Parts: sequence; C-alpha cells; structure tokens
Amino acid sequence: MHGSEPWTTIETHVFCWAMAKATKSRFRVGLVQMACGADPAKNLRRAVRGIQEAANKGAAVVCLPELFASTYFCQREDASIFDLAEPIPGPITRTLGPVARKARLAVVAPIFERRAAGVYYNSVAVIGGDGKIAGIYRKMHIPDDPGYYEKFYFTPGDLGFRAIKTNVGPVAPLICWDQWFPEAARLVALEGANVIFYPTAIGWHPHEKERYGAAQRDAWKTIQRGHAIANGIYVAVVNRVGHEKPGEGAGIEFWGSSFIADPQGVVIAEASPDREEVLIAEVDLKHLEDIRRNWPFLRDRRIDAYQGIGHRFLEAPGRGKTD
Repeated sequence: MHGSEPWTTIETHVFCWAMAKATKSRFRVGLVQMACGADPAKNLRRAVRGIQEAANKGAAVVCLPELFASTYFCQREDASIFDLAEPIPGPITRTLGPVARKARLAVVAPIFERRAAGVYYNSVAVIGGDGKIAGIYRKMHIPDDPGYYEKFYFTPGDLGFRAIKTNVGPVAPLICWDQWFPEAARLVALEGANVIFYPTAIGWHPHEKERYGAAQRDAWKTIQRGHAIANGIYVAVVNRVGHEKPGEGAGIEFWGSSFIADPQGVVIAEASPDREEVLIAEVDLKHLEDIRRNWPFLRDRRIDAYQGIGHRFLEAPGRGKTD
C-alpha cells in the first residue's frame, strides 16, 4: 500500500461503526412541566430540581419549557425587560452545565439570549452530558399576536434548522411557534434528528377558553402529532402551567399538557393541564426504523417537484409568481 488514503478510509469506517454502537437504541427523555414566576433564580432552582428528578427516573435528555427563567413577558411591550436577557454561555448554561455533567445527560435549555446591544433571540442551548454546550438554536418563526408580542423582543433566528449531536444521537430543538410549520420539522428530520423537542409557552386567553379552548389545544396537539407521523420521528413537547397576568389585563392561562408522541403519532406520555410534573417516556430507535420501513415517506418524497415551496405564495397560472 502506498500513501495514507486506504488507512483513512478504514479509519473512517471504524469511526462510523463506533459512533453507531455508541448510540443507544433505547433511551428515555424527560420533560419538566413547571410554573414560572418573576424571580429567575427561583425558576432556575426549580428547573434544576426537575432535571434531577428526570435523571433519577433514567432520562438521558431533559427539556425545559420556553423562556422558563421568567414569566412569559411577551404579553406586553416593555423595553426594561431586555435586562433579563443573558449571553450564551451565561448564567443559565454555567448553572446547568455541571448538573448535566453530574447526571450524564443532555439538557435542552431555553434562554432569552443577548447577542449584542439591541440584538436578542429566543434561543435554546443544548448542553451535552459532558456539561459543554453542544449546539445553539435560535427561534426562526416569531409570532406577533395579542398577548404574544414576540417581534418586539426577538430577532428572527439566523442559525437555520439544526440537528444537534448528543450522547444519545442527534436531536433537534425547535421553539413554540415553530411547531405550526411542517417545513421546520421536515428539515431537522432530514438532518438526521431522532427526536424533535418543542419547548413551549402556550395557553388560553381566559375570555376565549369556553368557546375555543378545546379546539385550540386539540389543533396544537394534532399538528405536532402530524410532524411525528410525516417524518417518522419522536416529538417531545413541554409547556409551562399557571395563570400569568402582566399587571393589567386577563393574562394567559397556560395549558400544560406536555406530551411525547412516537413516530406513528401515538401519544406515549402526557402531562396534566394544570400541575407541575416531570414527564418521562422511552425513545426506541428500532421502532423508529420499523415505522420508516413501513411508512417510507422520506423515500417517496418528490424532491424534483417542490420548487414552489420557496415562494411566499403561488399565483394562479399565467399571473406569475411572487415572493
């Protein structure tokens, strides 16, 4: 043999084999459904207790709710709230890193991120079992609805849709409003994610609950079960609980109901609508493989025929396209 190329090829195959062996075919995920108050330190301590409880129940990856370190401040527009933002790495990652390392698990940690003066994101830091930051995701879809005035606070994400490597293989964090967009789920599935985590802050406007509440929550649950089915992937959704009022106004009644769905869309674990709890479920990658073999949606995609998906809207034939 001459040169190093054959050895490089062999080493590459050995490395890929070792990585495949290192990825567990079964592991548990944990969701910390919690109430979030005005004191970030108390919220962080509550989150740590939830992570530790999940670890004691065998979780290998644990996800916290969206913006868990504070109340859901986007109910109003207030420039002083930017003081809550922190860099990555920062106080939350410095606290959760040692927790993750001691428990040898990954943590999906939502953070109100300060990148620079005037540039803030609704982000997630994925902390690996070694306590280090494995990757960052910045929320791509930013809502602006009554009580959800996120465009005032958050710059749209600029890192794209990403699967992040962890001790149990690739997982993908997406955030709340992202859960209504099938394109995001598809892209992270194509990146190889086995689980999509959706840290969330969603609930009812009290005056709408009686008339629309059941339909709203059912739609929220159905769309995410649909992502699991369409992509042959596990979906884990964690919400907060409690009725938060920003001062004036009726506030938002967060509906909890965190859940985990398997690649057939079957809900294998579900939390209550109004109590703090730690939800645990098992991810079985052999089950994922079996579902994809029998429902080969990724195989049958017509990738040659989706050119229009990059447009805002497609006009009727003869009228041209617009962005």
